[in-house]
Amino acid sequence: MRGKQMHHPDSNDAEGVVVPSVAAFIGILLTGLLYLVLPPNVIIGPNWLLLVVEGVFVVPLVIDVMTAWDLSHTARRMLVLVPLGVSTLALVVGVALFILTLPTDKHATNLLRAAALLWSFNILVFALWYWEVDGGGPWKRHLSGHRAADFLFPQQAAGEHWAPHFLDYLFVAFTGATALSPADTY
Repeated sequence: MRGKQMHHPDSNDAEGVVVPSVAAFIGILLTGLLYLVLPPNVIIGPNWLLLVVEGVFVVPLVIDVMTAWDLSHTARRMLVLVPLGVSTLALVVGVALFILTLPTDKHATNLLRAAALLWSFNILVFALWYWEVDGGGPWKRHLSGHRAADFLFPQQAAGEHWAPHFLDYLFVAFTGATALSPADTY
């Protein structure tokens, strides 16, 4: 399940495009697992809810990647963007609830644990957004002749035929969340 060869009707590339997707699926799964272990004071509803919502949308994607089932590009994008939007909403609510509990929770370990989990959740959510939005999404980025649109990685600036993978966006999200400075992109 490393990736799927996809054909697009508007493409001049007859060979198809292989888009690596395993790391992104793991990233989606990790956001649900992080939400599962968040303290109850920073979540709304049951802690397993996000994992179930993600599962409902990701299972068809996994089936699409592993089999000959050929979802349209639009359907594939919706199956990713909807749970990503739900994850973003869960993150915003979690951070807001964390801020509201700061004055009342006097246990440093509880606060540090919640903050570290929310920070990790934030990095994963941003990495997934970067992966899905940059350059029109993972499928378009891996087309031959695609030019960088949003993030310009040094490998792309050097003229190499190179397309970023999910781990590259994870690094960009990590550096953005850690240093509040530009990452290794232009």
